[in-house]
Amino acid sequence: MTKDAQPFIPFIYKLLAGFVIFAGMFVAACVFGAADVTVRDVWLALTSNASGEKISIIREIRLPREIAAIFVGAALSISGAIMQGMTRNPLADPGLLGLTAGANAALALTLVLIPSANYIGILFACFIGAAVGAGLVFGIGAMKKGGFSPIRIVLAGAAVSAFLFAIAEGVGIYFKISKDVSMWTAGGIIGTSWNQLQVIVPVISIGILITLFLSKQLTILSLNEEVAVGLGQNTTQIKTILFILVTLLAGASVALVGNMAFIGLMVPHIVRAIVGTDYRYILPMSALTGASFMLLADTLGRTINAPYETPVAAIIAVMGLPFFLFIVHKGGKAFS
Repeated sequence: MTKDAQPFIPFIYKLLAGFVIFAGMFVAACVFGAADVTVRDVWLALTSNASGEKISIIREIRLPREIAAIFVGAALSISGAIMQGMTRNPLADPGLLGLTAGANAALALTLVLIPSANYIGILFACFIGAAVGAGLVFGIGAMKKGGFSPIRIVLAGAAVSAFLFAIAEGVGIYFKISKDVSMWTAGGIIGTSWNQLQVIVPVISIGILITLFLSKQLTILSLNEEVAVGLGQNTTQIKTILFILVTLLAGASVALVGNMAFIGLMVPHIVRAIVGTDYRYILPMSALTGASFMLLADTLGRTINAPYETPVAAIIAVMGLPFFLFIVHKGGKAFS
Protein backbone atom coordinates (compact mmCIF):
# COMPACT_ATOMS: atom_id res chain seq x y z
CA MET A 1 0.00 0.00 0.00
CA THR A 2 1.53 3.32 -1.01
CA LYS A 3 1.60 6.25 1.33
CA ASP A 4 -0.52 8.26 -1.14
CA ALA A 5 -3.41 5.84 -0.71
CA GLN A 6 -3.74 6.86 2.95
CA PRO A 7 -6.45 4.21 3.69
CA PHE A 8 -6.63 4.45 7.47
CA ILE A 9 -7.61 8.07 8.10
CA PRO A 10 -10.20 9.66 5.77
CA PHE A 11 -9.43 13.18 4.60
CA ILE A 12 -12.38 14.68 6.48
CA TYR A 13 -10.84 13.61 9.80
CA LYS A 14 -7.50 15.14 8.84
CA LEU A 15 -9.28 18.33 7.88
CA LEU A 16 -11.16 18.39 11.19
CA ALA A 17 -7.86 17.88 13.05
CA GLY A 18 -6.44 20.79 11.07
CA PHE A 19 -9.39 22.97 12.11
CA VAL A 20 -8.85 22.06 15.78
CA ILE A 21 -5.16 22.99 15.57
CA PHE A 22 -6.06 26.19 13.73
CA ALA A 23 -8.64 27.18 16.38
CA GLY A 24 -6.12 26.50 19.14
CA MET A 25 -3.46 28.60 17.41
CA PHE A 26 -5.92 31.45 16.86
CA VAL A 27 -6.88 31.56 20.55
CA ALA A 28 -3.24 31.34 21.61
CA ALA A 29 -2.30 34.15 19.21
CA CYS A 30 -5.02 36.38 20.69
CA VAL A 31 -4.10 35.56 24.31
CA PHE A 32 -0.30 35.60 24.40
CA GLY A 33 1.69 38.81 24.05
CA ALA A 34 3.01 41.79 25.98
CA ALA A 35 -0.44 42.63 27.38
CA ASP A 36 -1.95 40.28 29.96
CA VAL A 37 -5.07 38.91 28.22
CA THR A 38 -7.20 35.90 29.16
CA VAL A 39 -9.31 33.50 27.09
CA ARG A 40 -12.39 35.09 28.67
CA ASP A 41 -11.30 38.50 27.37
CA VAL A 42 -10.96 37.05 23.88
CA TRP A 43 -14.43 35.48 24.12
CA LEU A 44 -15.97 38.76 25.26
CA ALA A 45 -14.21 40.70 22.49
CA LEU A 46 -15.57 38.28 19.87
CA THR A 47 -19.10 37.74 21.14
CA SER A 48 -20.22 40.83 23.07
CA ASN A 49 -20.27 44.63 23.09
CA ALA A 50 -18.16 44.74 26.25
CA SER A 51 -15.58 47.51 26.52
CA GLY A 52 -12.34 48.00 28.40
CA GLU A 53 -8.62 48.29 27.82
CA LYS A 54 -8.01 44.58 27.25
CA ILE A 55 -11.03 44.25 24.98
CA SER A 56 -9.79 47.21 22.92
CA ILE A 57 -6.33 45.67 22.62
CA ILE A 58 -7.87 42.49 21.26
CA ARG A 59 -10.28 44.18 18.85
CA GLU A 60 -8.06 46.94 17.51
CA ILE A 61 -4.57 45.39 17.63
CA ARG A 62 -4.54 41.62 17.93
CA LEU A 63 -7.58 40.63 15.90
CA PRO A 64 -6.54 42.57 12.76
CA ARG A 65 -3.01 41.20 12.81
CA GLU A 66 -4.16 37.62 13.44
CA ILE A 67 -6.69 37.83 10.62
CA ALA A 68 -3.87 39.14 8.43
CA ALA A 69 -1.69 36.21 9.52
CA ILE A 70 -4.48 33.75 8.66
CA PHE A 71 -5.08 35.06 5.15
CA VAL A 72 -1.41 35.65 4.31
CA GLY A 73 -0.44 32.18 5.53
CA ALA A 74 -3.24 30.61 3.50
CA ALA A 75 -2.47 32.68 0.39
CA LEU A 76 1.28 31.99 0.36
CA SER A 77 0.82 28.29 1.11
CA ILE A 78 -1.68 27.83 -1.71
CA SER A 79 0.57 29.88 -4.02
CA GLY A 80 3.48 27.58 -3.25
CA ALA A 81 1.37 24.45 -3.75
CA ILE A 82 0.12 25.73 -7.13
CA MET A 83 3.60 26.66 -8.30
CA GLN A 84 5.04 23.30 -7.24
CA GLY A 85 2.26 21.44 -8.99
CA MET A 86 2.16 23.60 -12.11
CA THR A 87 5.95 23.50 -12.68
CA ARG A 88 6.50 20.06 -11.08
CA ASN A 89 9.30 21.78 -9.22
CA PRO A 90 9.69 20.81 -5.53
CA LEU A 91 11.61 24.02 -4.80
CA ALA A 92 8.98 26.43 -6.13
CA ASP A 93 7.86 29.15 -3.74
CA PRO A 94 6.55 32.70 -4.30
CA GLY A 95 9.44 34.10 -2.26
CA LEU A 96 12.07 32.07 -4.12
CA LEU A 97 10.78 32.64 -7.66
CA GLY A 98 10.70 36.43 -7.83
CA LEU A 99 7.05 37.17 -6.99
CA THR A 100 7.56 38.81 -3.61
CA ALA A 101 10.74 40.60 -4.73
CA GLY A 102 8.90 42.00 -7.76
CA ALA A 103 6.02 43.14 -5.58
CA ASN A 104 8.47 44.82 -3.19
CA ALA A 105 10.22 46.67 -6.02
CA ALA A 106 6.87 47.82 -7.44
CA LEU A 107 5.80 49.00 -4.01
CA ALA A 108 8.96 51.09 -3.59
CA LEU A 109 8.54 52.66 -7.03
CA THR A 110 4.89 53.43 -6.29
CA LEU A 111 5.79 55.21 -3.06
CA VAL A 112 8.18 57.41 -5.04
CA LEU A 113 6.27 58.00 -8.27
CA ILE A 114 2.75 58.15 -6.82
CA PRO A 115 3.17 59.24 -3.19
CA SER A 116 -0.55 59.94 -2.90
CA ALA A 117 -1.49 56.37 -3.94
CA ASN A 118 -4.06 54.79 -1.67
CA TYR A 119 -4.00 51.21 -0.47
CA ILE A 120 -5.85 49.92 -3.52
CA GLY A 121 -3.27 51.57 -5.79
CA ILE A 122 -0.43 49.96 -3.84
CA LEU A 123 -2.22 46.63 -4.08
CA PHE A 124 -2.44 46.82 -7.88
CA ALA A 125 1.22 47.88 -8.08
CA CYS A 126 2.17 44.78 -6.08
CA PHE A 127 0.16 42.61 -8.47
CA ILE A 128 2.04 44.04 -11.45
CA GLY A 129 5.40 43.73 -9.70
CA ALA A 130 4.76 40.10 -8.72
CA ALA A 131 3.87 39.24 -12.33
CA VAL A 132 6.99 40.98 -13.66
CA GLY A 133 9.23 39.22 -11.11
CA ALA A 134 7.88 35.77 -11.91
CA GLY A 135 7.93 36.53 -15.64
CA LEU A 136 11.63 37.41 -15.48
CA VAL A 137 12.46 34.21 -13.60
CA PHE A 138 10.58 31.93 -15.96
CA GLY A 139 11.82 33.87 -18.96
CA ILE A 140 15.45 33.36 -17.92
CA GLY A 141 14.71 29.72 -17.12
CA ALA A 142 13.25 29.17 -20.59
CA MET A 143 16.21 30.73 -22.42
CA LYS A 144 18.03 27.40 -22.50
CA LYS A 145 16.69 24.06 -23.69
CA GLY A 146 15.42 22.09 -20.72
CA GLY A 147 15.59 25.31 -18.72
CA PHE A 148 12.75 24.53 -16.33
CA SER A 149 14.84 22.21 -14.18
CA PRO A 150 14.31 22.81 -10.43
CA ILE A 151 17.84 24.01 -9.71
CA ARG A 152 18.02 26.34 -12.72
CA ILE A 153 14.70 27.96 -11.86
CA VAL A 154 15.80 28.47 -8.23
CA LEU A 155 19.10 30.00 -9.36
CA ALA A 156 17.26 32.32 -11.72
CA GLY A 157 14.86 33.17 -8.88
CA ALA A 158 17.74 33.99 -6.54
CA ALA A 159 19.38 36.26 -9.12
CA VAL A 160 16.17 38.07 -10.08
CA SER A 161 15.10 38.44 -6.45
CA ALA A 162 18.48 39.93 -5.49
CA PHE A 163 18.22 42.35 -8.42
CA LEU A 164 14.68 43.45 -7.57
CA PHE A 165 15.42 43.80 -3.87
CA ALA A 166 18.44 45.95 -4.81
CA ILE A 167 16.13 48.16 -6.88
CA ALA A 168 13.80 48.57 -3.91
CA GLU A 169 16.70 49.43 -1.61
CA GLY A 170 18.29 51.78 -4.13
CA VAL A 171 15.03 53.64 -4.70
CA GLY A 172 14.56 53.93 -0.94
CA ILE A 173 18.05 55.34 -0.38
CA TYR A 174 18.08 57.71 -3.38
CA PHE A 175 14.66 59.21 -2.68
CA LYS A 176 15.12 59.11 1.10
CA ILE A 177 12.14 56.83 1.74
CA SER A 178 14.15 53.90 3.11
CA LYS A 179 12.18 53.93 6.33
CA ASP A 180 8.86 53.71 4.48
CA VAL A 181 10.10 50.93 2.22
CA SER A 182 11.58 49.01 5.15
CA MET A 183 8.31 49.16 7.05
CA TRP A 184 6.67 47.36 4.13
CA THR A 185 9.44 44.94 3.22
CA ALA A 186 10.53 43.82 6.70
CA GLY A 187 7.99 41.01 6.66
CA GLY A 188 5.68 41.64 9.57
CA ILE A 189 2.02 42.16 10.41
CA ILE A 190 2.39 44.70 13.21
CA GLY A 191 0.15 47.69 12.64
CA THR A 192 -2.30 45.92 10.35
CA SER A 193 -5.59 47.83 10.33
CA TRP A 194 -9.18 46.89 9.61
CA ASN A 195 -9.16 49.27 6.61
CA GLN A 196 -6.31 47.29 5.05
CA LEU A 197 -8.11 44.02 5.67
CA GLN A 198 -11.25 45.29 3.97
CA VAL A 199 -9.26 45.64 0.76
CA ILE A 200 -7.00 42.58 0.96
CA VAL A 201 -9.22 39.87 2.46
CA PRO A 202 -11.79 39.83 -0.40
CA VAL A 203 -9.00 39.54 -2.98
CA ILE A 204 -7.33 36.63 -1.19
CA SER A 205 -10.67 34.94 -0.48
CA ILE A 206 -11.77 35.06 -4.12
CA GLY A 207 -8.35 33.83 -5.27
CA ILE A 208 -8.44 30.87 -2.87
CA LEU A 209 -11.98 29.90 -3.89
CA ILE A 210 -11.09 29.87 -7.59
CA THR A 211 -7.99 27.74 -6.95
CA LEU A 212 -10.14 25.19 -5.12
CA PHE A 213 -12.38 24.89 -8.21
CA LEU A 214 -9.27 24.24 -10.33
CA SER A 215 -7.75 21.66 -7.96
CA LYS A 216 -8.69 18.67 -10.14
CA GLN A 217 -7.08 20.22 -13.22
CA LEU A 218 -3.98 21.07 -11.20
CA THR A 219 -3.70 17.45 -10.02
CA ILE A 220 -3.69 16.22 -13.62
CA LEU A 221 -1.28 18.97 -14.69
CA SER A 222 1.11 18.06 -11.86
CA LEU A 223 1.42 14.47 -13.14
CA ASN A 224 2.56 15.04 -16.70
CA GLU A 225 2.03 17.61 -19.45
CA GLU A 226 1.34 14.95 -22.08
CA VAL A 227 -1.16 13.18 -19.83
CA ALA A 228 -3.00 16.47 -19.22
CA VAL A 229 -3.22 17.16 -22.97
CA GLY A 230 -4.32 13.59 -23.62
CA LEU A 231 -7.16 14.01 -21.13
CA GLY A 232 -8.40 17.02 -23.05
CA GLN A 233 -7.01 19.81 -20.88
CA ASN A 234 -6.19 23.17 -22.38
CA THR A 235 -2.92 23.36 -20.48
CA THR A 236 -2.01 26.85 -21.71
CA GLN A 237 -5.31 28.27 -20.51
CA ILE A 238 -5.14 26.51 -17.15
CA LYS A 239 -1.53 27.57 -16.57
CA THR A 240 -2.41 31.18 -17.43
CA ILE A 241 -5.31 31.21 -14.96
CA LEU A 242 -3.20 29.59 -12.25
CA PHE A 243 -0.36 32.06 -12.86
CA ILE A 244 -2.80 34.97 -12.50
CA LEU A 245 -4.14 33.48 -9.27
CA VAL A 246 -0.65 33.02 -7.84
CA THR A 247 0.18 36.61 -8.77
CA LEU A 248 -2.97 37.88 -7.05
CA LEU A 249 -2.36 35.86 -3.89
CA ALA A 250 1.35 36.68 -3.61
CA GLY A 251 0.86 40.35 -4.55
CA ALA A 252 -1.92 40.80 -2.01
CA SER A 253 0.22 39.16 0.67
CA VAL A 254 3.17 41.47 0.00
CA ALA A 255 0.88 44.50 -0.03
CA LEU A 256 -0.30 43.49 3.43
CA VAL A 257 2.81 42.20 5.23
CA GLY A 258 5.83 42.64 2.95
CA ASN A 259 8.34 39.93 2.07
CA MET A 260 7.63 36.49 3.55
CA ALA A 261 9.65 33.63 2.06
CA PHE A 262 9.62 29.86 2.71
CA ILE A 263 5.97 29.46 3.79
CA GLY A 264 4.97 28.49 0.26
CA LEU A 265 7.86 26.03 0.16
CA MET A 266 7.40 24.31 3.51
CA VAL A 267 3.66 23.98 3.96
CA PRO A 268 2.80 22.10 0.72
CA HIS A 269 5.55 19.54 1.41
CA ILE A 270 4.26 18.98 4.94
CA VAL A 271 0.69 18.69 3.67
CA ARG A 272 1.60 16.15 0.97
CA ALA A 273 3.05 13.90 3.67
CA ILE A 274 -0.36 14.02 5.37
CA VAL A 275 -2.92 13.91 2.55
CA GLY A 276 -1.03 12.59 -0.49
CA THR A 277 -0.63 14.14 -3.94
CA ASP A 278 -4.23 14.95 -4.88
CA TYR A 279 -4.59 18.74 -5.05
CA ARG A 280 -8.29 18.49 -4.15
CA TYR A 281 -6.93 17.69 -0.69
CA ILE A 282 -3.61 19.55 -0.82
CA LEU A 283 -5.07 23.02 -1.48
CA PRO A 284 -7.64 23.23 1.37
CA MET A 285 -5.24 21.57 3.79
CA SER A 286 -2.43 23.94 2.72
CA ALA A 287 -4.67 26.94 3.40
CA LEU A 288 -5.48 25.65 6.88
CA THR A 289 -1.91 24.62 7.71
CA GLY A 290 -0.43 27.85 6.34
CA ALA A 291 -2.83 29.93 8.43
CA SER A 292 -1.94 27.96 11.58
CA PHE A 293 1.78 28.27 10.78
CA MET A 294 1.57 32.05 10.41
CA LEU A 295 -0.39 32.35 13.66
CA LEU A 296 2.34 30.34 15.40
CA ALA A 297 5.10 32.49 13.89
CA ASP A 298 3.34 35.71 14.92
CA THR A 299 2.76 34.42 18.46
CA LEU A 300 6.44 33.52 18.76
CA GLY A 301 7.42 36.92 17.38
CA ARG A 302 5.43 38.68 20.11
CA THR A 303 6.48 36.43 23.01
CA ILE A 304 10.12 35.41 22.48
CA ASN A 305 11.45 38.81 23.52
CA ALA A 306 8.34 40.51 24.91
CA PRO A 307 7.54 43.38 25.07
CA TYR A 308 9.74 43.79 21.97
CA GLU A 309 8.76 42.35 18.60
CA THR A 310 10.85 39.76 16.79
CA PRO A 311 10.25 40.01 13.01
CA VAL A 312 7.98 37.22 11.81
CA ALA A 313 10.03 36.94 8.61
CA ALA A 314 13.13 36.14 10.68
CA ILE A 315 11.33 33.40 12.60
CA ILE A 316 10.02 31.83 9.40
CA ALA A 317 13.46 32.05 7.79
CA VAL A 318 15.06 30.25 10.75
CA MET A 319 12.61 27.38 10.24
CA GLY A 320 12.46 27.57 6.46
CA LEU A 321 16.14 27.58 5.50
CA PRO A 322 16.93 24.15 7.01
CA PHE A 323 13.78 22.80 5.36
CA PHE A 324 14.87 24.23 2.01
CA LEU A 325 18.33 22.66 2.35
CA PHE A 326 16.70 19.34 3.26
CA ILE A 327 14.53 19.39 0.11
CA VAL A 328 17.60 20.26 -1.99
CA HIS A 329 19.50 17.40 -0.37
CA LYS A 330 16.67 14.99 -1.13
CA GLY A 331 16.67 16.19 -4.73
CA GLY A 332 12.90 16.63 -4.64
CA LYS A 333 12.39 12.86 -4.23
CA ALA A 334 9.93 13.41 -1.40
CA PHE A 335 7.85 15.50 -3.76
CA SER A 336 7.83 13.12 -6.67
